[in-house]
Amino acid sequence: MKFSRQTTLRSQATVTGVGVHSGLPVNLTIGPADVNAGFIFVRSGLEGCDREVRASAKSVIATELATVLGDTDGPLVSTAEHVLAALRGMGIDNAIIEVDGPEVPIMDGSAAAFVAAIDQAGIREQSAPRRFIQVLKPVQVAIGDSFGELRPHASGFRAEVEIDFAHPLIGRQNYILNLSPENFRREVCRARTFGSMSDVARLWSLGYALGASFDNSIVFDDTRMLNTEGLRYVDECARHKVLDAVGDLALAGLPLLGAYRSVRGGHKLNHAVLTALLADHSAWRVIEAEPARRPRGHAEVVSGMLGGMVAPAYGPDVS
Repeated sequence: MKFSRQTTLRSQATVTGVGVHSGLPVNLTIGPADVNAGFIFVRSGLEGCDREVRASAKSVIATELATVLGDTDGPLVSTAEHVLAALRGMGIDNAIIEVDGPEVPIMDGSAAAFVAAIDQAGIREQSAPRRFIQVLKPVQVAIGDSFGELRPHASGFRAEVEIDFAHPLIGRQNYILNLSPENFRREVCRARTFGSMSDVARLWSLGYALGASFDNSIVFDDTRMLNTEGLRYVDECARHKVLDAVGDLALAGLPLLGAYRSVRGGHKLNHAVLTALLADHSAWRVIEAEPARRPRGHAEVVSGMLGGMVAPAYGPDVS
């Protein structure tokens, strides 16, 4: 189901897990937000008072191991990409995400638990038309041997991801996702984060990945996969990179209408391409969905990516 108007959650839902780097227990609650609010993280459990940070490209303060959001006083919430991917992937426009620790819980290393929480909370349509950022011309970024590009696309959002690892069980993989709630749920939401045992050992020595385990990560040694249950998809690693891209690009503040291509990329590249797009005001515009025509008395739920035609709303402004 897709909506021509903005959406939020009907109620709250909570998931509980551990932070992949801190290893500490953490609770995350997603809940309703007002029209045009976007995604707002509320960091609770701090001395003094709760602190809010908007999920936007401007709030990103680190991308080395995960996407970290913060403000002028420092980091507030890490590993934001999986819950953001679930919200954007399932067609949510506005949500409050309360976290009582420094990290979003890693859960099983995918977005499946957050999709389940969205299902539990339910989706409610709001009064305002849905807004989009439409990509008008290609924007490209190269970082070393990594390459990323956002370009115009006829309808909806499309992610094209290529990875290339020396490990014999990963190698070169490609995956393409035409984003819709149905495709996100079926194709990528269960794809888990992955890494090598040597990388995990190195991170442990640096005080990171303290919560990493076979329960929340795909782990490889030099020649084999160490998880006894095996892969969920043959190309699970590429699919997880697509999941990460959906979450990182949710930091645009509005759903994107465009195609994103990533070659040997990650959080750093995703953020760099999004930042380059938003910095070039000739490369995008904000448009909004026109209400879809439907028989009188029918529910306000429509098919089609945009729920009807789209029309320019106003100039570049995602504040």
